[in-house]
Amino acid sequence: MKYTLIFFIVLGAAVSTALATFKSSVSVPWRQLIGGTQTTEKIISKRLSTADEYSVQLFSSNVPGARWLAVTRNGDIIVSQPKRGKVSLLSADRNADGHSDGQRALIEDLKRPHGLLFHDNWLYIAEGDAIGRVPFDHSTGRLTGPYQRIIENLEDDGHWTKTIAMSPDGWLFLSSGSSCNVCVEQDPRRATILRMRPDGNNFEIYATGLRNSVGFDWSPHDGGLYATDNGRDWLGDDLPPDELNLIKQTQFYGWPYAYGDRVPDPEFGVDASPKIKQKIASSVPPVHVFRAHNAPLGISFLRSAKQPEKYRSAALVAMHGSWNRSVKDGYKVVSLHWDNRGNIQQEDFMWGFLSDDHQTVYGRPVAIAEDNHGAIYISDDYAGAIYRLNSGGFQQATVTTQNRRPIKAPDKSPPIDPDTAQTGAALYQSHDCAHCHQAQFPLRGLSEKYTLQTLADFFDAPTPPMPNYNFNDSQKRALAHYLLSREIQP
Repeated sequence: MKYTLIFFIVLGAAVSTALATFKSSVSVPWRQLIGGTQTTEKIISKRLSTADEYSVQLFSSNVPGARWLAVTRNGDIIVSQPKRGKVSLLSADRNADGHSDGQRALIEDLKRPHGLLFHDNWLYIAEGDAIGRVPFDHSTGRLTGPYQRIIENLEDDGHWTKTIAMSPDGWLFLSSGSSCNVCVEQDPRRATILRMRPDGNNFEIYATGLRNSVGFDWSPHDGGLYATDNGRDWLGDDLPPDELNLIKQTQFYGWPYAYGDRVPDPEFGVDASPKIKQKIASSVPPVHVFRAHNAPLGISFLRSAKQPEKYRSAALVAMHGSWNRSVKDGYKVVSLHWDNRGNIQQEDFMWGFLSDDHQTVYGRPVAIAEDNHGAIYISDDYAGAIYRLNSGGFQQATVTTQNRRPIKAPDKSPPIDPDTAQTGAALYQSHDCAHCHQAQFPLRGLSEKYTLQTLADFFDAPTPPMPNYNFNDSQKRALAHYLLSREIQP
């Protein structure tokens, strides 16, 4: 008994010492480990700064562990809370006071839900070990059927977060991080980006060598798939850089054998076999690098025409902040801007989550979402908050005569193409457009107001409350052909 007691006393002292060393040496936001912090309007006004064109509001301060975001067609915000096993709905700010009008749990008892996606009246949810979906009514913000898993038995040790997004050509993409800091994976699906059909079929590996690509999005510039990637730890404060990669099918991006621009990893790449050295040589380097251990997570290209010109088609990236550095770094949102030659310039977009002396953490941004009116939402899992950023071009999401676009007399249109119109009919049906347009907003007299081109252009920034579905050029053209064809049929 005596020796047992001594053992536990020594063990307790060792644990206390280890925790104290951990706190000071790796610079983790300590309050996150003991329950987080509170965000108030005072902290927002005193601490957070934004690019000159924007202002920031505290949309909600009561979303513990807020991670991924999705915006409904009705303007409500869906947010995942993995540590609580649930997904919540934050009601849109319809009374224009700057805050969510209410909050409720949408679905609970999930296994670390993270990624969120709306597609064809389904809400897709990426759990730690599965992908599921549930029918969702955008007009009421309610689930309309049971939750069903379409992919199961995914590994969720190590980097367990799963993120999902729908590609412009209709594939469901999934990021799956590594099981470790640096190792050779046994499961080939780890440290990859995968894809599948919306029903879960044709599940396949799309790209490999990506240690932890939490965020990804398709660029309106070139249609490319861009993904953030978190580099490995324990190589010092300044190595390796975190990455932005242009993801292409079947390509290998270096991890665990190399980082950055094909720099061999000291554990797996320096004394590697000729086969591995060739693998490093043929790996794809990043198109942009971030400071080491800044932990870039969510990335979102801004698409609303209401954004200031400088930010239209720019990408926002949430830098979650360092833990594996002697001095804290990151803890902000940056914007990425592409020039005509494809060069990328990085600028600070939202900052103030870290004190000037780099000692105190106030927040850790995670995900970014843009609504149909140009408002930008940013989640913060450390403060349990959602922020909303507005630019001068932002208008409150109400339908009035002031925000209806002027009607111009149509020019002469080319003839309707039946095949293109048929494609547009399928789009109209798949997005359930009739749900609103048959009852609340009947479509009449379009041919008197629009040509094929001007109607297609309308879908770039539709009048509220119509959602912006980010149709590509061929989809916009097909929908215009279909809608105008309905008026000229005998």
